[in-house]
Amino acid sequence: MTVPAVAHATTAAPLAALLPARRRKPWTVGPAPYGIRNHAAASRITDGRRSLLVVEEGNRVELFAERPDLFPYTPDAVVDSTDPAAVAQLASRALRWVLPDLDRDTIHDIARRPVVNGAQPWEQITHHKGTALTEFGFHLIDCSANPQATERPNGPGLEWTADDGDAEWGVWSYGCAAGFTLTFEGPLSALYGALPVLLPPLGAHTPTDTGSAFTRHLTDRFPQLQPVDADEVQFGGYQDLHGWIALPSRAELGDVVDDDTRVCAQVGPVGIDFLLAAAAHLI
Repeated sequence: MTVPAVAHATTAAPLAALLPARRRKPWTVGPAPYGIRNHAAASRITDGRRSLLVVEEGNRVELFAERPDLFPYTPDAVVDSTDPAAVAQLASRALRWVLPDLDRDTIHDIARRPVVNGAQPWEQITHHKGTALTEFGFHLIDCSANPQATERPNGPGLEWTADDGDAEWGVWSYGCAAGFTLTFEGPLSALYGALPVLLPPLGAHTPTDTGSAFTRHLTDRFPQLQPVDADEVQFGGYQDLHGWIALPSRAELGDVVDDDTRVCAQVGPVGIDFLLAAAAHLI
């Protein structure tokens, strides 16, 4: 008896095309090495270091991250294939939490290693994250930015000025924590191009902010934002990017709020894949 071959997942190739090439190695599509759902179409996409399984059954598309010695029983992300934005949604979820989870596993594995060539585990983690930060820096240069390496008391980072010269971005590596922290200082108008990428999907949320003129100015435009106080809004939460936007000083609450109002913002933890994909929106 001949066992029929498992069909390839049609969403695998377009998904792979939306994920950034780490170390200039693009994601490639191949057959799934094993079945997860009987008779369901399945494919495996990999960049040589990490692998994702795409499984299609009915109108359901599931994304599984391959982890050593663990069979992928539960999908890391699920979308409806009848939605025209299904592949984009799957890519967004992969960038926002699936791939960062795999990078976090790598950091934990390094932390359990013995001393290698005289380097303690924390030194190996610092080198690993520094390599990713350098890769992002070169990608920023490719996007016409001019990043500068700098140091803070809690870790190294990159800083660069936005194209209009009036806003400052930064990405920071804090100790052995997985992921990076993205920072911003500048006028609200310079943040608008990045917020659609940074914020979670809108969903069915409608603005209900009755707070200050500052919080209403932001939540009316981006309902995903929630007021924390008269001078601050926040977004995100469990298993997703989270961050805040605030006035640098509460003394500015009495000022007129418009697109020239200067703010500071922070987002994290951000995975290196997300940063590479979002770079064009951060300049």
